[in-house]
Amino acid sequence: MPTIATSVPRAAFAWVTQKLMGKVGIPVITSNRINTPEVAEKVLAEGCADMVSMARPMLADADFVAKAAEGRADTIAPCIACNQACLDHTFSGKLTSCLVNPRACHETELVIEPADAPRRVAVVGAGPAGLSAALTAAQRGHEVTLFDRDREIGGQLNMAKQVPGKEEFWGLVDWYRTMVAEAGITLRLGHEASPDDLAGFDDVVIATGVLPRDPSIPGQDGPNVVDYIDVLRGKAKVGKRVAVIGAGGIGFDVSEFLVHEGESPTESLPAWMTEWGVTDPAEHRSGLAPEGPQPHAPARQVTLLQRKSERLGKRLGKTTGWIHRAALKMKNVEMIGGVNYEGIDADGLHVSFGEARERPTVIEADTVVLCAGQVSERSLADALEARGVACHVIGGADVAAELDAKRAIDQGTRLAATL
Repeated sequence: MPTIATSVPRAAFAWVTQKLMGKVGIPVITSNRINTPEVAEKVLAEGCADMVSMARPMLADADFVAKAAEGRADTIAPCIACNQACLDHTFSGKLTSCLVNPRACHETELVIEPADAPRRVAVVGAGPAGLSAALTAAQRGHEVTLFDRDREIGGQLNMAKQVPGKEEFWGLVDWYRTMVAEAGITLRLGHEASPDDLAGFDDVVIATGVLPRDPSIPGQDGPNVVDYIDVLRGKAKVGKRVAVIGAGGIGFDVSEFLVHEGESPTESLPAWMTEWGVTDPAEHRSGLAPEGPQPHAPARQVTLLQRKSERLGKRLGKTTGWIHRAALKMKNVEMIGGVNYEGIDADGLHVSFGEARERPTVIEADTVVLCAGQVSERSLADALEARGVACHVIGGADVAAELDAKRAIDQGTRLAATL
């Protein structure tokens, strides 16, 4: 069962240590998914433990304790329990770091120090790559203007936070908003930057992200076909039977989004315990409910498909991929690999298998969701280069393949450290 991943409710196991309070003569320490001063204080105030243990939050922000003591908790970079740069790195034999703080364990190699001379820096795109670049540049003393066509910062983080089990992304976006204001960055939201807007800046950073890749499936322009962006932003009406094309991270997130209805188990400890079959160890051995996991019925019948013939979700996080796969299986999501997408019509998605395109099959679906990868959005960078204007391209605008926030934030921070 999950114990420390982002889909686990905060302080999910503090009730276990509370059972020991007053019954042992040594201090009791509780752990797991305690990531803010407020959560820690609540655990102590409710008598769940004498002390709390934190590890990953100290990677996210080395000044956690000092900021908490100073009453500046809103400026603490939040641990979102993603495990992507800490535990996934550890178990892969790599140096540990942190998605939200690339300097963790790299402090002597990734140095952020005042610039020799302040410069005027324009950053286009307020997703994770652009935000990290803008904050680091401002921290070094540069005058930074951040542009984005949307009316809020966050980019694709605003879609991730809609997925049940990824509620920590709300706090990450809130933290970025706080830090942008504290750094004195000029925001130009709801404005699509043009080459003319960027004239006069000493440095221009393009972090315009990605666009959905066109899978070129016959019938994909039909009324029963939508893309993942409209689904996660609540702009698409989705039927009860859904075929999701593409089983990368976004495909898994969209499937998770579609099978849930109502309150997320991550926001309700009793619901989460029921879903995963966790119970009181005083009642059942090892704290495992004898009836096993009892998830709510799925809100939709979902089929998740991919072209690759490998196991679906194979490339997800080393310490979290199994959780995503297990969660979808508990919701009866059918996972099919090695397919050819032959076409889409009113009956659903037509597929075949293998190079010989054998076993033609119809995946009956009211709605087909396209999650078939991304391509870089480089139109502004190309326009600037056509004018002979040098610019730095980062994040998804640089490389769309296997894009994630870890790489985007790391790249934005490292670039700004050199400006």
